Amino acid sequence: MEIDLSAFHFLRPGWLWLLLPAFALPFFWSRRNNLRARWRNLIEPALLEHLIVGETQRPMLRPVHTVGLLIGIGALAVAGPTWQQERPPFSQDKAPLVVVLELAHSMDATDVAPTRIERARQKILDLAQARKGARTGLVVFAASGHLVVPPTDDLSMLELYVPALSPALMPHDGKNATAGLDVAERLLAREPAAGTMVFISDGFDTSQTEAFVQKAQSLRHQLLWLAVGTENGGPIRSADGKIEMDAGGHPLMGSFDANAIRQVAHAANIPLASLRADDDDIAWIQHRAQAYLEQTEASKITPHWKENGYWLVIPILLLALVSFRRGWSVKWLPIVLVSLAFGALPRHAQAAEWHWIDLFATHDQQGRWDFTRGAYKSAAAHFEDPIWKGRAQYLAGDYAGALDTFSRLKSASAYFYIGNTLAHLDDYTGAIKAYDNALKLQPNLHQATANRALMQQWLAQDKQDEADPEEEQPDQIQADKKKGRGTTVVVTGATQLSEDIWMRNLNTSPATFLQQRFEQESDAQNSAGSPR
Repeated sequence: MEIDLSAFHFLRPGWLWLLLPAFALPFFWSRRNNLRARWRNLIEPALLEHLIVGETQRPMLRPVHTVGLLIGIGALAVAGPTWQQERPPFSQDKAPLVVVLELAHSMDATDVAPTRIERARQKILDLAQARKGARTGLVVFAASGHLVVPPTDDLSMLELYVPALSPALMPHDGKNATAGLDVAERLLAREPAAGTMVFISDGFDTSQTEAFVQKAQSLRHQLLWLAVGTENGGPIRSADGKIEMDAGGHPLMGSFDANAIRQVAHAANIPLASLRADDDDIAWIQHRAQAYLEQTEASKITPHWKENGYWLVIPILLLALVSFRRGWSVKWLPIVLVSLAFGALPRHAQAAEWHWIDLFATHDQQGRWDFTRGAYKSAAAHFEDPIWKGRAQYLAGDYAGALDTFSRLKSASAYFYIGNTLAHLDDYTGAIKAYDNALKLQPNLHQATANRALMQQWLAQDKQDEADPEEEQPDQIQADKKKGRGTTVVVTGATQLSEDIWMRNLNTSPATFLQQRFEQESDAQNSAGSPR
């Protein structure tokens, strides 16, 4: 282990005062037990030698020396010797990333086999797979921008929706990258760590250049761009696999506007690369995303020095073993009395159970360790932070416990989780009220808005089932509400809210679901008179 002596110091140097009694104890013991020193001033030295009876050669190492060494080494250990820094616990160690995918009609071109959109979809899944453990989100745009999957480390969410993406889902054709940038910005605005947006497109609407560049330069997140397509373009393939024809019987061609992409990338200082058949582009994205995160986070991280005193436990244990020798004895009564005196002092309430791991990690750190391994029940037992404790109870299926924990808080995140918990307990009316409370405190909490709308749909479905139990309406949400299936809440990040309740058990396909949602969002944007 390499030690940087220039950075060597003690975290708690006050404990080094114990070195004084560690050295003084053997010295005073030796003086006290030295017969010659005690009688030297009273008896002539020549006579004293003949008066001392029964003295034998004693070993150099005595119990008092062992005690002195234990005190000295223990003082060095608890003083916290250190020479290297480490990242604070639970700090963001992987950059959040949002892929912004163009779904213009030209993305169905076949110049990139099998089509541009199919290659882009596979690249997104490969990127998410390579970023396992990091949060990856997905936004699409054409004439308008729409959220597909919020940033999540759940790969199955992307695997559910990415294969369904196609230009046919978009309400209107276009290349309004600014609309996609707006949606991605809102997603990453809630991220505490610096994130990255990766645009994948085959062109750019030059009329949007000024607005796009202005917004891109004002972001605290970095932008990357992957261009997909070839110089000559290619014919466009329809959903049924056939080449589309124009009115004159000629194949419709998907153009590749490389110049427009280069111009906007140069103006906004955006690193630009091409979508490749190998994994070089994925490695390029990962490297830049992580480098940007480390660069921006370095200035915000408070130096945290790594404890290295625990290595001294080994010589302490060896000395303790050596002390168990026949004929060795130490008067421990004073030490025991001092320990009992300190133990009797008033202190903060502590858990009834104590474990050795408490010496090395706080309860919240132990809970986070269990949480990341999926041991939610154990994590809930460890957590002291109420939000983390409630989230662990929620994921462990202890909805009553989670409701009790969140009910003690009055924050928007707590009300949001109360709504999710009540939904699992089949109290949809109560869940709607909880989401209303969350929106009062945080009006831009989009996931609460989405979940509230879902609860209203379920209430309407229940009323419809009661009115006509024999008739099953098409394209309606079907969920086993008694068991809570049909909803999944994705929980990630030490201070992040879970995003949306995403419906997995649907009669409608993911493509139909996305198309309907995109149309509704597009209509809402048009009625509001401002693109999102």
